[in-house]
Amino acid sequence: MKIEEVKDYILSLLNEKLDSKLYYHNIDHTLDVYNTAIMFSEREKISEYDQCHLLTAALFHDSGMLKTYEGHEDASVEVAKLTLPGFDYSKDEIYKICKIILATKPDVIPETICEKILKDADLNYLGRKDYFFIAQKLRLEWDIMNVNTFSLKEWYKFQITYLRNHKYFTKSANELREEQKIKNVEEIERLFG
Repeated sequence: MKIEEVKDYILSLLNEKLDSKLYYHNIDHTLDVYNTAIMFSEREKISEYDQCHLLTAALFHDSGMLKTYEGHEDASVEVAKLTLPGFDYSKDEIYKICKIILATKPDVIPETICEKILKDADLNYLGRKDYFFIAQKLRLEWDIMNVNTFSLKEWYKFQITYLRNHKYFTKSANELREEQKIKNVEEIERLFG
């Protein structure tokens, strides 16, 4: 596995080819998820071998946006399957990486520690102080991509429900993000509840 070469390749591809209307699912999001996955994996003390799978999955988790918006996780798996053999990833390694990517689907409950870390890293921003800024980027993207159109009040009512129902899966995310996530919900309720 050549993780550094893979990182250079996929970031260059995303930088060149991603739709500029992707205000949330952009290279900044990919790097944020990648860096958060590093932090969480170190706190969770996973092996270097597993971390390599995790970080590769983090780099590819939204690469399917190059092909489609809806169902991009499945498209991301296809991008990974086509790309990773060229970087000396075995079939077994690619299978594990694809399974980690698929854990980022909204309706999937992650099973392995790598799946849990990536799921938490992908939604890490929910429990950060920059939540409101990032959430507005997602709202704008959904509006432009015709996924959902919300008024500001409707958006935050939706967010209250989403944040209340959201659960982090790792000890790291719970320790680092849950308290701020609760504060974010309280702030929304104060403004829009």
